[in-house]
Amino acid sequence: MSYGRILTIQDISCLGQCSLTVALPILSACGHETCVLPSAVLSTHTGGFSGFTFRDLTDDMPAIKDHWLSEKISFDAIYTGYLGSTRQIGYVKDIFDAFDKEGLIKVVDPAMADNGKLYYGFDGEFVNEMKTLCGKADYLVPNITESCFLTDSEFKEEYDEEYVKALLIKLSALGSKNIILTGVSYIPGTTGVVVYENGEYSYYKHEKIANGCHGTGDIYASAFVGALLKGKTAFESAKIAADYVLDCITETQKDKDHWYGAKFEPVLGNLINALK
Repeated sequence: MSYGRILTIQDISCLGQCSLTVALPILSACGHETCVLPSAVLSTHTGGFSGFTFRDLTDDMPAIKDHWLSEKISFDAIYTGYLGSTRQIGYVKDIFDAFDKEGLIKVVDPAMADNGKLYYGFDGEFVNEMKTLCGKADYLVPNITESCFLTDSEFKEEYDEEYVKALLIKLSALGSKNIILTGVSYIPGTTGVVVYENGEYSYYKHEKIANGCHGTGDIYASAFVGALLKGKTAFESAKIAADYVLDCITETQKDKDHWYGAKFEPVLGNLINALK
């Protein structure tokens, strides 16, 4: 697709290089028209900052959807990131249904957990509602922790391929056609992504940098969607996104004071070149 129109639904953290503040520039750099539906506005993200402001935009979401429908607006893809409540998930499912058409690509990043724990403010009710949204996705992009919550599986820090395959089979039972599982590490010093399509597994392994960065999951999902809509296969898109995130983390390591996000902007050219 030479010039796709993507709708991305997630919050705006005005400072912090995550959510819409990375999705919008990354998808635009990939050459796509990028439309946004903000679910909330925060002065900063919640990881390491205190006293941040928060404006919930849940009540605005149905009216925005209805206006787009009245204008007969359509999208080639809808990509969701961090959603702050079960109500928001319900509204997103309505949007998926309202704008459904032949060829629409729906991508869900169930951004709700990491390192064995749910993010602050989420609970079992949220997880159960997220399961229903994942079932509507053409492409599901979870990490290991999110996969465990979505499938009621035991979280393990050390695991083998059989454990990962079992997670993927359970995830596919939710209804998603394709799964890109991130942060899969079998060997110390490495990590990677597993792409599950039509019962087939493909693994891309790369270097693991010990000091990660906040927001890299959002960067990954955005780069994956951007590559996918440029006509790349799921595996090619997964590899391109992984390489780009690695570049972002490497770039950020040069600045010890940049603790709150990943410097994705200086290496955007690498992503653009990878899509050529």
